[in-house]
This record gives sequence, structure tokens and C-alpha cells, in this order.
Amino acid sequence: MANDLDPFRDAIVAVHPELAGAAFEPLPGGWHSRAVAVDGRLVFKFPRGEVAERALCREAAILAAVRPHVSMRVPDLRLHEGPPLFSEHVIIPGGHLETAGYEALAEPARQALGEAMARFYAELHVLDRTAMEAAGARPVERWLDAGTIAARALPLLPENLHAFANEVIAGWRSLPPDPYGEIYGFFDGHGWNMAFDAAAGRLNGIYDFADSGFGPLHQDFIYSNFISPDLTARIVDGYERLTRRRLDRARIRLLTGVHRLWELAALADAPEHHAAMVDSVAAWAARQ
Repeated sequence: MANDLDPFRDAIVAVHPELAGAAFEPLPGGWHSRAVAVDGRLVFKFPRGEVAERALCREAAILAAVRPHVSMRVPDLRLHEGPPLFSEHVIIPGGHLETAGYEALAEPARQALGEAMARFYAELHVLDRTAMEAAGARPVERWLDAGTIAARALPLLPENLHAFANEVIAGWRSLPPDPYGEIYGFFDGHGWNMAFDAAAGRLNGIYDFADSGFGPLHQDFIYSNFISPDLTARIVDGYERLTRRRLDRARIRLLTGVHRLWELAALADAPEHHAAMVDSVAAWAARQ
């Protein structure tokens, strides 16, 4: 029986004959692409369908526009037009950073991580909108309105989370526009998109710009709360020092709660995801 990696291997070896004897390993699948690691050094992504192909081309163009302007290492995505269309980039060494890993870090490593992320956001947020639009950036996905979130999420939550959810939904209903308007941002800065060297306590880079785009400035700071509110606080402090902007920490906390409820509401028709989304809401509620 043919190995299910054979079509990908054939496409890769066609452009890199020197890799014919290399070790090919499938990576955990994403929604839109199949990824293959080669010799633990290179990653090749094969999009699933035309929509995914367009998204991959857009991500490559966005990364090319972002890379010269940020201190953080990001993937250098090279496209092979094929057929099949696929991308190639050198692996940024490091693993995901989750809550337990962050809590195990010494104080200097926590502070260095916060400062690095603050600089990353500060550098992204001044990128020219026209230039980023030309590279393919577009508005990020808009969240559901308060009434829809309430109707879809509340019935899925246990009773002990209703008071918290209602408070968040009320805040979302009355929240004025972001005082800094919209910027180009990452909007996905959680630990599953980080290449973190746990042994050295150092962030080596950030990847997956598929969800980057134009959105409210404060919203870009909520995703690190999946790791730790302590990290978010350090990022915000560092960002304020670098940019002289004063951020609204209460707004960031509220938006974090809205995001957790919105994810649950958006997946209301997918019961296989309910338990994980309810746990996410509960975890944030416990932090308040």
C-alpha cells in the first residue's frame, strides 16, 4: 500500500532532489493545510482546496511585507506554484508555550518574553495600512453581537457561569469603539503560535499569520491570556513604554471574556467542541 505521504514527498523531491533520502514526517494537521517536516529542518505546507491556496499565498505575501519591519523572527515562506501549490520554510526551533511552562519560568525569562512580545506588537501596529492591504491583509473576523452570543452561548454554560457570562455580555453590548481605532495586528498571539526554547527560557520566533489583519488595537493583547494574565500585563507595560500609548487593562480583560464566549457561541452547532470551549470560559472566569 502506498504511503499517504508519497504525493507530498514526490512534490517536494521534484523541487529539492537532494532531499530524496531525507526523513519525512507528517505534522499535526491544520484546518486548511497538510504540513510535512523534512529532516526536522524544513516545513512544507500543502493547502486543501482553492480557498486554502489563496490563504497560503496571502500569508506568504503578508510575511514578506512584515519581516523587514519586526525584530521577532517570523517564517520566511517560499511558494512553489506547482502543481501542486505548496510552501516551504525553515523551521524556527522551539515548542509551544502553555501555562505550566510559563509558570515554571524564572522572573528574568518572564520579563524578557513580555518585552519581546511588546516590541513585536509595537512594530506591527505602525505598519502602513495601504502597504499591508496591498500585501493581502484584510479585516479580522468580526465577533458576534451581544444578543447573539447570549442566545447561543448561555444555554451551553453551567448555571455557575451565568453571572459571569451575563456581566461580560453586558459589557460587550455597551463597549464603545476602540480609542485607538484599527491597526494591522497579529490577533493570534497565544502560545501555540510560539517557537519557545524551554531550556533557554527564550522565545525564538512567532508563526502562523493566517489570522493577522486589521482590527481594534486592544483586541491584539487578549490572546496571551491563554498563557497567563501575568504575561499579558508585562506585554502591556512594555508596549506602553515603547509607544507612549496608554492601554485600557479593563478593556483587555473584558475582550478576553467576550472572545471566550464568542468562540463557544460560534461553535454552538458543533457539540464535539462544547466541553473545551466551556472549560475555556470557566478558566477565564476563575481568573477574575
